[in-house]
Amino acid sequence: MGSASGDNAGGGTSTAVRNTIAAGTGCGCMLSPVALVLTVIVVIIIGGFGVLLAPLIALILLFGGGGSDSDNQSTANEVITSLQGDGSGELDTSTVPEDLAEPIEEAGELCGAIGPIVIAAQIERESGFDASVVGPDGELGLSQLPPTVFTEYGEDDDDNDKVSALDAEDSIMAQGRYMCALAEEAQQLVDSGEVIQGETTNSVLDLALAGYHIGMDAVRAAKGVPNTNEAQGYVLAVRAQFAKYEGIAAPPDGATPGVTPDAS
Repeated sequence: MGSASGDNAGGGTSTAVRNTIAAGTGCGCMLSPVALVLTVIVVIIIGGFGVLLAPLIALILLFGGGGSDSDNQSTANEVITSLQGDGSGELDTSTVPEDLAEPIEEAGELCGAIGPIVIAAQIERESGFDASVVGPDGELGLSQLPPTVFTEYGEDDDDNDKVSALDAEDSIMAQGRYMCALAEEAQQLVDSGEVIQGETTNSVLDLALAGYHIGMDAVRAAKGVPNTNEAQGYVLAVRAQFAKYEGIAAPPDGATPGVTPDAS
């Protein structure tokens, strides 16, 4: 998580990426998973998000190598739908460390705008599920909240008589509360007309994710997700993990830190 400002209106690169991927899958059974992968790669080359969308490519390649074309196409469509969705699906608890599944689910139930899949995907992006990570500006723990933000939203959620960003449950629940607050602020921006939503741009979730990473002041100034690699890239990086945490396609060994994926 970081703090920065953006000067341009939102929607640019992420909209292009999503729309191109959607166009590639809109051909239904006429487009094979291999063609879908090529479509994604072309978009990545144009958009410069190779590293950020690597998890999405890995998932597509996983099911692109076996099964019938119709099955592969169906799974590909599910992955793309998940990427473009609101992350409100049910968490596949086998994709996260066992001791974190419950707090992730609880944090994802704090408000309707933020689900457990969003929480899990953010944790992977922020810390790789490593609670010992220390950020450049003093961010601590799984969710990498700045100290001032954690002070406001952190509570003794694990009942150990201390409030600490290094405690997994305290960190995750503070993340959930903060994301819900950001989503509420994002909804207000939309309702007031300060941010104009497009068909695939500036959703409340996108605005909240950008606010988490660069601050809501930057989102407000840009009248949406700022059209910068930092802002757009963060939103895409989190969204690229949605399919994995929904259990749509099993991640490869080592894809999720602290987890051994079920081979079945």
